[in-house]
Amino acid sequence: MKNNKLVWFGLLALAALAAAAFTASSAHDTSAERAKRGEYLVKIMGCNDCHTPWQLGPNGPEPDMSRMLSGHPEQVGPLPPVQAPAGYVMTAAATNTAFSGPWGISYTANLTPDQNTGLGIWTEDMFMKAIRTGRHMGVSRPINPPMPWPMYRNATDEDLRSIYAYLRTIPPVVNHVPDYQPPAVTTEAAAR
Repeated sequence: MKNNKLVWFGLLALAALAAAAFTASSAHDTSAERAKRGEYLVKIMGCNDCHTPWQLGPNGPEPDMSRMLSGHPEQVGPLPPVQAPAGYVMTAAATNTAFSGPWGISYTANLTPDQNTGLGIWTEDMFMKAIRTGRHMGVSRPINPPMPWPMYRNATDEDLRSIYAYLRTIPPVVNHVPDYQPPAVTTEAAAR
C-alpha cells in the first residue's frame, strides 16, 4: 500500500514538473512570438525613420542601425529654432530625429531599454497609455509632432504589447535626448 502511494506521489510529481515545464515553454514561445510580431510592426510602422539617427551612406541618407531606435543623438544636442520656409510646416535635422515647427522643437525619444535614458523603467501599461493618450509616460507632457500617435493609438492592445515586447529585446543604447522645447522657449532663443 505504501509503495502504491509512493508511486502515485511520484507520478503526480512528474506530471506537475512536466506541466510546469510545458507552461514555461509555452510562455517563452508566446513571449518570443510576441516580440517577433513587435519587430515586424516596428519595421512596417516606420519607427526607425525617426527614432534611429540617419547618416550619409553609400546610397545617400540611411538609418544608422548601430544606434537603432536610440532617438536624437545627444552629441548633436538641442537645436536652435529654425523657421520653416514659406509653404512648409516644419524643418527637420539632418539626422531626421529633431523637428522644429509651430509646436516648438521636438526630439525623437530613445526607445531602447536603457534604464536611464530609454524605456528601461517603463512598464507595458505606461507604454500603452503613452500611445493611447499621446502623453509621455502615459501621464505627463504631450507627445509632439511629427509623432503619429493619433494613428498608432488605433493599434490593438495585442499589437502594442508586441511592440513593447520587441523594444525590450533590442540592445540598450545610452543616449540622453534633449528635452522638448516649447514655442515660448524657441521664440526667446531666436530673439537672442
